[in-house]
Amino acid sequence: NFWRKIMPQPLKHSLYVKGTSEQQSKQDFVSGLRGFLLNDMAANMKECFESEVQPQMIRDQKKLETGEDVHDAIKSKNVFKFYSSMRYNAQEMVWRNALRAIHESKNELDSRINAIKNGQSASKLHLDPSLAIPKNVSSVDVHLAPGSYYREDGSANWVGGALYDHGLNIFSFGMMGSNLDDIGQSMAQYIRKKFPDFAPKTILDLGCTIGHNTCAWKITYPEAEVEGIDVAPACLRYGNARALDQGVDVNFKQMDASALSLENESVDVVFSSMFLHELSVKNIKRVLAEAHRVLRPGGLMLHMELPPNDSLEPYDAFYLDWDAYYNNEPFYKAFRDQDFTQLRIDAGFQKDKLIEFITPQYTYMDSESYTKAIEVDADFDENTGRLAEGIQWFGFGAWK
Repeated sequence: NFWRKIMPQPLKHSLYVKGTSEQQSKQDFVSGLRGFLLNDMAANMKECFESEVQPQMIRDQKKLETGEDVHDAIKSKNVFKFYSSMRYNAQEMVWRNALRAIHESKNELDSRINAIKNGQSASKLHLDPSLAIPKNVSSVDVHLAPGSYYREDGSANWVGGALYDHGLNIFSFGMMGSNLDDIGQSMAQYIRKKFPDFAPKTILDLGCTIGHNTCAWKITYPEAEVEGIDVAPACLRYGNARALDQGVDVNFKQMDASALSLENESVDVVFSSMFLHELSVKNIKRVLAEAHRVLRPGGLMLHMELPPNDSLEPYDAFYLDWDAYYNNEPFYKAFRDQDFTQLRIDAGFQKDKLIEFITPQYTYMDSESYTKAIEVDADFDENTGRLAEGIQWFGFGAWK
């Protein structure tokens, strides 16, 4: 089976915590469990829907138009209860295993981070002590991560970043690239190959967390000045050390994406990855309007996100919306229920300048195969944005 072939991989920087043999075995188990849940068990749940739930809904003349309709009909089934219970517990196991390895290596990690920063030669970090952590981050442990992204454990004020890095590696069971940067690589390479004359000088990554995708843009456009912003100092401290360790010259700044401290028309690319769904609809509109304000004419706003619900079949919408109900993602469904076209138009972008695409994973293919793959416009399917075999990423945005 697919899940038996996949495991977390050692990350390509010196802050990667290998852990003991016992810790590695536990992490491999949790990754394998998540792979099994999101592939084999998910397939069983869909089979139950198609063979039992959907026919019963048709017989009862129940509405089957949205993911909510599917959720209401299937949530009483044991297969859904078992799947949900297992997935919720596996999510918590991800963070427990990552934290245990980090804490047992905390002194060593602290020494590495300090040594990297003391010897820094390029990447810069700017924190803003006056910037409060917004309630959408401070009031909930996002993704069930204890302490969320801004967690600081005393002098180890980088722990939130380390937790994100190592937790995501376990969480994604080898599906996010060898350095967790496949989304950034895929998005940037798609733009570079589709629009070869576009040569951005300044690139801004919103909600960059640890800068894994920020670095991908610098690798793709080495002549550009690339900066990642986030509200969480712990992620920025860790991300800065991570980038320095890899020799990637990107800068990090503590800033709120809904109120950018940047001049009008000063940026060529405004990018984000899996960020908008962490915001209320009101703040999403502010972020998009700010992106329009700071973009130069001819610049690009691009967001990698999960596809909107109105583009999916009801079952696929239900499947992706699971996180909104059970994974501490309070804004997830409300965002995906929006009209993505209207959001961009309301932000000031022209309808004929909008861009949307689906791309395969760049770092899992050779460059020539990737170039051929994106020559054909792909359609949404059940694997768009989903950690499963055949995954593909959805990007949407606009040119200014």
